[in-house]
Amino acid sequence: MSLGRGIVTILLVSLVAMLLPSIDAGRAAPARKVAKARPKPSPAPEKCEPRKFRIVVDVGHTPDSYGALSARNDPEFGFNFRLARLVTAKLKSEGFTATRLLVTDGKARPSLFKRVSAANDGRADLVLSIHHDSVPDKLLETWEFDGAKSYFSDRFSGHSLFVSERNPHFTSSLKLARMIGRQLKEQGLHYASQYTLPVMGRYRRQLLDKDVGVYRYDGLVVLSRARSAAVLLEAGSIINRDEEMEMNSSERQEMIAGAVAAGVGEFCERR
Repeated sequence: MSLGRGIVTILLVSLVAMLLPSIDAGRAAPARKVAKARPKPSPAPEKCEPRKFRIVVDVGHTPDSYGALSARNDPEFGFNFRLARLVTAKLKSEGFTATRLLVTDGKARPSLFKRVSAANDGRADLVLSIHHDSVPDKLLETWEFDGAKSYFSDRFSGHSLFVSERNPHFTSSLKLARMIGRQLKEQGLHYASQYTLPVMGRYRRQLLDKDVGVYRYDGLVVLSRARSAAVLLEAGSIINRDEEMEMNSSERQEMIAGAVAAGVGEFCERR
């Protein structure tokens, strides 16, 4: 090797040695940046302020599609309307001033989509649907009331609460249903246990909470299509002759409305 080539080789080796630390440092810099990066924490759930909390109290069924008939031939819609109106007033008196009573018209299925659309368009934070219970036709017995043939079933009684796993806020819905169920239980009321029995046929449901009577019902449009937490309350059996009379009493209605409001209040506090 000539002297000139040797000098050039030495210079090149020296230059490479000088550049390597800066090249390594340049490659290491992004790695350090990645190591320092932290995923942004999920935003905390928005605090529930009762006066701003938008609650829709849905009156189950419509005047045209009135639901079940009671043992004394009164339409379910009337029971639903009276109790839903009382629940709405009770919630407002407890500070939930943005509560709205929702009454729809029309036939059964179109009215279901109409009411859930109204709740979603109004950006509801919570949907409560009020109903009263009956039994499958095969369990009905006949009797005469006020000179007319009527139907009843005294075999079952009690309230029940339903939620849907298809609801995007299923966990919150279940939590609220449990809170309402506990309030009803504290009032000495019992839930309807028949939904677990084979005799209910296609109306049989999965029991999610055996202490307070919360069932899963994914097929209910008002629960599954709502974009907020949603709970359906069957307040009691109007096909049971004794319970029908109780459901018509102001004492029972006040008791249920108070329990619902207390459950919603607890839900709001813990949200």
